[in-house]
Amino acid sequence: MNTISYTVPDNLQTAVEKALADWQQNNKTERLREKDASLWSNRDEAQWLDWLTVIPVKQEAQDELLSFAREISTAGFRQVVLLGMGGSSMGPEVLRDTFGAAPRCPDLMVLDSTDPDQIRMVDDAVDLAQTLFMVASKSGSTLEPNILKAWFFQRVVDAVGANRAAGHFVAITDPGSSLEQVAKDEGWRRIFYGNPQIGGRFSVLSNFGLVPAALLGVDLPRYLENTLEMVQACLINGPAADNPGVVLGAILGEAAGLGRDKLMIVASPGVASIGAWLEQLVAESLGKEGKSVIPVDDETLAAADEYGNDRVFVYLRLDSDQDADQEAAIGQLESAGHPVVRITMQDAYGLGQEFFRWEIATAVAGAIMQINPFDQPDVEASKAETRKLMSGGQLPAETPLLEDEHCSLFTDAGNAAALREAAGEGATLADYVQAHLDRAEAGDYLALLAYIARNDAHSALLQRLRQRLRDRYKLAVCLGFGPRFLHSTGQAYKGGANNGVFLQITCDHAVDLPVPGHDYSFGMVEAAQARGDFEVLAERGRRVLRVHLGPDIEAGLEQLCDRLFP
Repeated sequence: MNTISYTVPDNLQTAVEKALADWQQNNKTERLREKDASLWSNRDEAQWLDWLTVIPVKQEAQDELLSFAREISTAGFRQVVLLGMGGSSMGPEVLRDTFGAAPRCPDLMVLDSTDPDQIRMVDDAVDLAQTLFMVASKSGSTLEPNILKAWFFQRVVDAVGANRAAGHFVAITDPGSSLEQVAKDEGWRRIFYGNPQIGGRFSVLSNFGLVPAALLGVDLPRYLENTLEMVQACLINGPAADNPGVVLGAILGEAAGLGRDKLMIVASPGVASIGAWLEQLVAESLGKEGKSVIPVDDETLAAADEYGNDRVFVYLRLDSDQDADQEAAIGQLESAGHPVVRITMQDAYGLGQEFFRWEIATAVAGAIMQINPFDQPDVEASKAETRKLMSGGQLPAETPLLEDEHCSLFTDAGNAAALREAAGEGATLADYVQAHLDRAEAGDYLALLAYIARNDAHSALLQRLRQRLRDRYKLAVCLGFGPRFLHSTGQAYKGGANNGVFLQITCDHAVDLPVPGHDYSFGMVEAAQARGDFEVLAERGRRVLRVHLGPDIEAGLEQLCDRLFP
C-alpha cells in the first residue's frame, strides 16, 4: 500500500497530535463511516458521503464496464473525447495522463473549456467518424458540457449522418437529470449513472472516473482491489495516528489554523497531473466561510529560504518514476524546517488509493476547520452572474481603466480608485499592473486567471510570468485556465480568506464558433464567464484587475511579461 511520512515544525506537530487524540477519543472514524453530519456543520453532509462505500459497489459492477470497453474497442472507435467540467473531467484527465491508452484501446481527450480556439484544436485532432463522445455531467444542466455537446453532435451529424450520430454519444449523469432525458430522446449508445449522493469532486471512483478508465484499458480488477486497501485502512477503528487519511487531514486542517494555508503540491512526472485534481478537491471543499486551504500545483520549486511560514509541502513520489532534482529540493525543504509530507506510490495502480486518501483527508480537514467540505456556495454566484450577462444576447459595453495599442485594463470602481492613487499621475499600463501586484503582502498569494486556450505555448508563457512573480514577491502564485478553474479553485478565491491578489487575463478571438441552436457563440460564453467571475471577485472585496489582450495572444503575453520584467 502507498505509504505516508511527515516532518513538521514543533507547533504543528503538537496541534496534529492533539487533533489525532481528539479523533481517537471521540470515535470520529466510526462516526465518519456512519455518515454523522455532526462532524461538520450538522446540515446536509450525510447526503454526500456515498463515496465512502463506492469501491465494493463498483467491484460488483466492473464486468459491465469491461464489457462496454470491449464493445467500443471492436466497434471501430479510435478516439474518445470526454466533454465535462470540474470533477467530471479532471479525474479522467489524470487517468489518461498516468496510464495512457493500452494497446488496441482508444485514446482519450478531455475538453473542459468554452474557448473557441481550444474547441477547434480538439475538433481538428479527431476523426469524427471514429470518435466516441462522452458527455459527463452529474446534474445534466451544467452549461459547458451541454453547449460542447451541441457543437460536436452537429459535427458528427455532418460527418456520419443523422441516423448514425447518436451511436457516437454516451452520457454519464445522475438519474433523472436533463442529460439523461436528452440521451434517451436522441437514442444515445449508452447511459451510465452516477450516484446523487456523491458530489462531483468526490466522483472519480464512481462511473465518472471508471468508465473512462475502462475505455483506456486500465486493469479495473487490479485498480479497484488496490484502492480497497486504502479504503479499509482509512475506515477501520484502529489508532487515528495510524490512519493514512486521517493523519493527512489533521496536518492540512491544523496547518491552516496556524496560518500555513498554502498547500504546495509536488508530484513525480509520472503522476504530475494529479495536482490539478487535488486543486479542485481541496480548494472547492476547504475554501469557504472566510477560511481556506489554497492548493498550488505545478509551481517550480525555489530554494528553501525563498519560502515563508505559510506553506505545507506534499510530495507525491512515484517509485518507478523519480526526479532527482525534486528529491534534492524536497530534502532541502525538510532540512530547512519546512513542513513536508511524503507520500510514496509503488506504481500507477496506487492512483486510486490516493484519490480515496485525499477524499478522506479533505473530509477530516473540513471537520477540523469547522466547515462543510461537501458544498460549493460560491461557485453558483459566478454562474448566476454569467447567466445575467448573457441574458440580453450580447454583453454590455464596458469602459477600460486604461488602454494602449497592445492591451486594455478593466476593474471595478473600488479597485480603480486604489490603483490610481498607487500608480500616480501619468502612470502607464505597466505601472498600473505593477501597482496592483504590489498590493500583495506577506501571507498573501497571487493568482493568474487566464481565459485563453490551454495549450503548450500559452502554458509556457504563463509559467514564465508565474515564476518571475514568485521570485519577485516570494509568495505562492496560482495559475488557472478559465472557465476550468471556476469549478475548482474558483470557490476558494471567492469564498475563502481574502488573501489573494488576482490578475485576470482575457483575449479577443480571431475566429469564433457559434453554439448550435443558440443565439450566442463560444467566445461570448467565455467572455461572459470571465466577466461574471470578475464581478463576484470584486463584489467580495477582492483585489482584482483584468488585462485584456488582442487576438495575438502569444504576443500579448510576451509583451505583458516583458513590461513587468524589463
